[in-house]
Amino acid sequence: MVNKYEKMWQELGLDVPLHNKLLATIEENFLKTVGAQANRPQMMSYFDNILAQSHGARVAELLEYKQQGKKIVGTFCIYVPDEIILALGAVPIALCGGTQSSIPYAEQLFPRDICPLIKSTLGLAFSKTCPYAPIKSLAVGETTCDGKKKTWEILARKVNFHVLEVPQKKNSLDLTLWQQEIMEFKDKMESLCESKLTPSSLRQAITTTNNKRRALQKLNEFRKFDPTPISGLDALVIMQAALNDEPSRFTENLNKLNLELGERIKQNISAFKKGTKRIMIAGCPAVMGNWKVHYLVEKAGAAIVVDETCTGTRYFENLISENGETIDELLKAIAERYMKITCSCFTPNDERLEKILQKIEEYQVDGVIHYVLQYCHGYNIETLKIDNALKNKNIPSLKIITDYSEEDIGQLRTRIDAFLETL
Repeated sequence: MVNKYEKMWQELGLDVPLHNKLLATIEENFLKTVGAQANRPQMMSYFDNILAQSHGARVAELLEYKQQGKKIVGTFCIYVPDEIILALGAVPIALCGGTQSSIPYAEQLFPRDICPLIKSTLGLAFSKTCPYAPIKSLAVGETTCDGKKKTWEILARKVNFHVLEVPQKKNSLDLTLWQQEIMEFKDKMESLCESKLTPSSLRQAITTTNNKRRALQKLNEFRKFDPTPISGLDALVIMQAALNDEPSRFTENLNKLNLELGERIKQNISAFKKGTKRIMIAGCPAVMGNWKVHYLVEKAGAAIVVDETCTGTRYFENLISENGETIDELLKAIAERYMKITCSCFTPNDERLEKILQKIEEYQVDGVIHYVLQYCHGYNIETLKIDNALKNKNIPSLKIITDYSEEDIGQLRTRIDAFLETL
């Protein structure tokens, strides 16, 4: 059966047969993990469809925006301030890949021993299976790890690229540097869009993203209940959709889901029994196409109730002040909010440790699973400090270092089962 978007993909220059194979692989993985869950909220169909249409309807929508003169801005990290992009009428879209299928294409050029997120993202572009690559007007990277920094140098030779320098400490000097980076990004975006920010447009964009964060915060408040009304796997799907969907539309539909979750709590509807062991996932993000660890943990009988990751709380905690009157005041508020993100690139990163301990109490967590992508040294080494603190609180933990392949599923299943038996 011919996909109705094949003509669009051909015009974008994609390798359509290989692209169809990629989509079939992702769909198969989705159906046997996310789709295999029982007793899901009805509104999850909206977020499932966001993922299903991320290479179809969403791309067609972006092409319509482009025909209207809007710029499409590809991003690789939650440090990129969407507010500035939106305020100038441009559209931010996350470019990170979470599929194993594209990695061999990246390994033809890049070293094998770098993180799978970088390789999957690059592989999608190199194999001509990423529909966003040909339509973006600008790509924005950041300096949260050495692998990314060196990758940006190579990509910048081929595409219009901007790098945000994320400081490595959180002193006053670092905040000043970060504010300057935000200002330079504002100048870059104004030049790209051939227009100027206004206080009203920037304040409106801040309100839009704050509303999105409020809806996500509300969702996670529901996850504190026992039994939680939504699985951790479904919460992950929502977070992955948040990085792809139009923000106001996403918020509207998430608010509808939140209403449904409120009703599920009243009626004691859940995919889990009361008293199910409650797990925190801490560490690396799990972007679209990657559901492996969440599926294995919940298939083993536990409930993931909080994600201390960039596809979790780091994405939506902390709002931006909407009280600024001038561009400078609003940009300063944006810089201060993003500087609060607790990425492992910072040293020291005690804020992250404090937040993990706080969330363990708030979400009544029984055990922590450190989710570390291969070769992600920052999150890997940081587990040592976190585990010392967890031992003092008698909170068991398990460190999983993995990639996007299915080769280690049997081993992971055994380790997760054994860990859950200790709780």
